[in-house]
Amino acid sequence: MMKRINIRYQLLAVCCWLLAMAGSSCSESPTNPTLVNKLPAIYPDYIGVTIPANIAPMDFNFAEEDIDCMDVVVKGSKGGELHANGDWADFNMDDWHELTEQNAGGELVFTVCVKKNGQWLQYQDFKMVVSKHRLDEYGVTYRRIAPGYEVGGDIGIYQRDIHSFDESAILAESVLPGQCMNCHVANHANPNTFNMQIRGEHGGTLIYKDGKQSYLTTKTDSTVANTSYSYWHPDGDYCAFSTNSIHQSFFVGTGQRIEVYDTFSNVLVLDTRTNELVLCPLLQTDDWETYPAFSADGKTLFYCTAKPYRVPAEWDKVKYSLCKIAFDAKTGTYGDHVDTLLNAREWDKSFTYPRASYDGKWLMFNVTNCGNFPVNHPEADLWLMNLQTGETHPLSGANSDDTESFHNWSLNSHWFVFSSRRENGVYSMPYIAFIDDKGRAGKPFLLPQRNPRKYYLEEMDSYNCIDFTEGKVNVDAREINKHVFDNQRIQVKIR
Repeated sequence: MMKRINIRYQLLAVCCWLLAMAGSSCSESPTNPTLVNKLPAIYPDYIGVTIPANIAPMDFNFAEEDIDCMDVVVKGSKGGELHANGDWADFNMDDWHELTEQNAGGELVFTVCVKKNGQWLQYQDFKMVVSKHRLDEYGVTYRRIAPGYEVGGDIGIYQRDIHSFDESAILAESVLPGQCMNCHVANHANPNTFNMQIRGEHGGTLIYKDGKQSYLTTKTDSTVANTSYSYWHPDGDYCAFSTNSIHQSFFVGTGQRIEVYDTFSNVLVLDTRTNELVLCPLLQTDDWETYPAFSADGKTLFYCTAKPYRVPAEWDKVKYSLCKIAFDAKTGTYGDHVDTLLNAREWDKSFTYPRASYDGKWLMFNVTNCGNFPVNHPEADLWLMNLQTGETHPLSGANSDDTESFHNWSLNSHWFVFSSRRENGVYSMPYIAFIDDKGRAGKPFLLPQRNPRKYYLEEMDSYNCIDFTEGKVNVDAREINKHVFDNQRIQVKIR
């Protein structure tokens, strides 16, 4: 018996030694590398991107999997050097932060060598620009969900520290089995002013303000449905919502899989101090009003509106104009007229999901051929409007040949985060991009992960409704569970 145990220990020791040797087989330095006259093929494609100082290490893999080793040297234009050697470029976090801080306003130059079939190859150097504009928010929030079409399943609202690789759940499906969590919004990146929609049999609206949680029933006799898409007023007292009847239909034999559409929708504002809805006849019409969003100063409410059609049969005729109406937070009243910023019929396009920059200069929105759910439209692009001049242009530096959607701004209005399906046309993945004073976007970069190919290509989740937050969102999941399944609600009223 003792002999068998000794043999097992010897086998275990040999296995551990072999694993150690395998892990260290990729620790040699390049010797006599052959120069290759092309840039390295890396995943993700971080070549030429603009990044903020102190972002999580921009680890990357070599696109070809059959390599023996990769060696990367990073040098800063303002000084400093960093080295990574292994199966992928895995940078030390503290050293990476020190290097990017030292080179804010400068560049990082990457020298990549790859060992293949026993021979070292050295590719052309590439650069990353380290912006002088910081991104000091704690992180991003997003809904992570498998790209299916049913309620429930492995779904949750998560938050990620963008300066490290730490991710945590705000609210996961394990806490609310069978329910769908979506449409979460923080007020100007404030983690202490937050709301979220719960769908399903026990659905409702969660309002989280200053450590207190309220669970609301938002349908009344004067409104057509519960609230859905939302956006906070900057003072935190009001939150704009749309009330929608949302449906989905599937295509057969076409390149498009699904169309999500409304059969009715209106826009209203909730006074979170009194749990009263503030209605406006101009936003409660027979047309379909949706996607409200306040301006940076809170004096304007942007939204989208379309003429009704017989959907789903006439789905491709539904096109949304971009409009605005004045709002006075002191009195809780609206303006007496609506201004149309972009007319859908004149442009023969649909304009949705407006988001104003926090410096008051820009309005970012989606442009599609039709409809109001850009995440399912391959042609969906991001556009920008100058709010002082009304001039618009596509964000060509950030757009791709596939879907761009769910965009939001950083507090200094020099960065934005969004979802894109450019990787494979199926999964919405999280990207961050820089934007300059003239409204020009830099090349976006995929949210860094420690081993990005393994993480993104094996996870098979989509990232939706991405937004920045200054700190961690700390809702009480147990209290939410109790409110949801005990059907404890506050019924909102009409002012």
